[in-house]
Amino acid sequence: MRIFNKHLRLQDVTIMYFTALAALMVILVASYQAPSVPVDVSTIKPSSSRSLPPLPMPFRAPLDPRGELLLAWNISYAKQEIYIELQVAKLKHGVVLGMSDRGELTNADLVVLWDSGTKSYFGDAWSDSEGHVSLDSHQDYELIEAKEKADGFYLLFKRPFSTCDPQDYLIEEGTVHIIYGLLDQPLASLEELNLSRIHTGVQRVLMLRPDDPSPTLGPDVQTMDVVAPDVIIPSQETTYWCFIQKLPENMPKNHIIMYESVITPGNEAIVHHIEVFECSPDMKDVPQYSGSCDDNMKPRKLNYCRHVLAAWAMGAEAFYYPPDAGLAMGGPSSSKFLRLEVHYHNPLIVAGRRDSSGIRLHYTPRLRPYDAGIMELGLVYTPVMAIPPKQRTFYLTGYCTSKCTQTALPQGGIYIFASQLHTHLAGRGVRTVLVRGGKEVEMVQEDQHFSTHYQTIRVLQKMVNVLPGDVLLTKCTYNTEDRSKPTVGGFGIMEEMCVNYIHYYPRTQLELCKSHVDMGYLQKYFNFINRFHGNEQCVCGEVDVTQQFSQLHWDDFTGEVLDSLYNTAPIFMHCNQSTARLFPGEWEKQPIPVVTSILEKPRYPCEGGAVPIS
Repeated sequence: MRIFNKHLRLQDVTIMYFTALAALMVILVASYQAPSVPVDVSTIKPSSSRSLPPLPMPFRAPLDPRGELLLAWNISYAKQEIYIELQVAKLKHGVVLGMSDRGELTNADLVVLWDSGTKSYFGDAWSDSEGHVSLDSHQDYELIEAKEKADGFYLLFKRPFSTCDPQDYLIEEGTVHIIYGLLDQPLASLEELNLSRIHTGVQRVLMLRPDDPSPTLGPDVQTMDVVAPDVIIPSQETTYWCFIQKLPENMPKNHIIMYESVITPGNEAIVHHIEVFECSPDMKDVPQYSGSCDDNMKPRKLNYCRHVLAAWAMGAEAFYYPPDAGLAMGGPSSSKFLRLEVHYHNPLIVAGRRDSSGIRLHYTPRLRPYDAGIMELGLVYTPVMAIPPKQRTFYLTGYCTSKCTQTALPQGGIYIFASQLHTHLAGRGVRTVLVRGGKEVEMVQEDQHFSTHYQTIRVLQKMVNVLPGDVLLTKCTYNTEDRSKPTVGGFGIMEEMCVNYIHYYPRTQLELCKSHVDMGYLQKYFNFINRFHGNEQCVCGEVDVTQQFSQLHWDDFTGEVLDSLYNTAPIFMHCNQSTARLFPGEWEKQPIPVVTSILEKPRYPCEGGAVPIS
């Protein structure tokens, strides 16, 4: 086919050339957006026509250790928007609020209120790789109100979950790292601001929450406080305080149907998170203890109090069980002892502060139709699952196989209504997904901005029904760029875990559904890597796995082969009953579940797709 006619004249070619050039210029001009200007705060007037929040701000979290900055917010899933209110007790020349991947001051999405000495301005901004701040060409934060009140300055604004602006943070389920800072001097222009030169801090919150109304508790509901016994908070930045509490003698079976935090007034910015663990029901006695969880002299029996019963983190709301289920407490087969663990974050090294914070359990003798259960998914706590050093991103996956769910679950399956993700310091993300028929069909829980410093039980947006024969994959993301030696699995804080504690009903005998790579195939890996690097005197099998990993020569090839091993080699499946014994069956050298279809993330309105399902 001819594109040009052989008789085309030079005049025709010239006209076509300039027509195309003109069209290109129109496109370029149309697509160009001049830098936006900030909002002059003095021009914002209260008006009934402005977009006001649909409800009062139900979610709150203090940002700084002194409690002088308070963040509050509300969510509109219908509009895919979040309304944010920032209260500043003592505002001087401005305030910075932002979000970044892991709380970095660089490459952050910011909203800034500042004054030039004569006027105050509000604007959507971003920071570059060196912390320099620039006004965003797309102003996606809409200022609603800026007002001085008796208890401080209030700033109210909103923005969409997703703006499709590459400089903006995508607000999604999971942890959000909030950065904040106060301005002590006026700015002639926003470009003068460098975040590394002002006082800043980081706080973590769950911004997206289920918007279901809180249920009403019945008149027969009783309460039990599991709280610290008037502890003097140590004068150090980080303390984990443990306390053993015994249940009342001969307590009959009850159902816990709700729990909430009890925070000593004035300590809201210091009490970082709280957990309550059940001790093993087999233990008839646990010594009384109130002291540091890290004390080497603490009773050894505290190590057998690991079954999570309740968890709260700063900014979390009260936790309600579904109407048909409750968590059993009391009765002949129940644990008689609880272990409270309170994390105090005291960066200002405040001395002499007393605390009686903890968890208030709401329980009822009127049993609901189903007992709720807690099941562990992910990887077994073992050094055979390791992460190479100097890794920007490394993945490990734990499996709950179809064979295990087919063996252990009832015909109608179970319903997951909440979960608690868990890794140690190298963890960066956790994802648990339901696989049916080889296809990912539903997300159970995902947090791609996970932090070990912010772990709480999270209610799912909707319950997930797991049927016999289904597979649950729990995939963890790690970063070991700051480590020169391999990181093995284990209980130590510098070792790693990959766990999801799922809360479900009806309770079954399946308490642990986790995996690790087959040990025989791992030994083949050690043999191969040592021979490849010229080490013919392999001591494989003569020393423990941790030593074998540490003795390897770590380069890209060693890490890539380990990654391949974990994604292809057979696994040892731990399909454990509540007695800690395996269900009957063959669980060694099991094939890794095959996944042929990956679950796609929903598209946001600005991406031209359907609104994500809440």
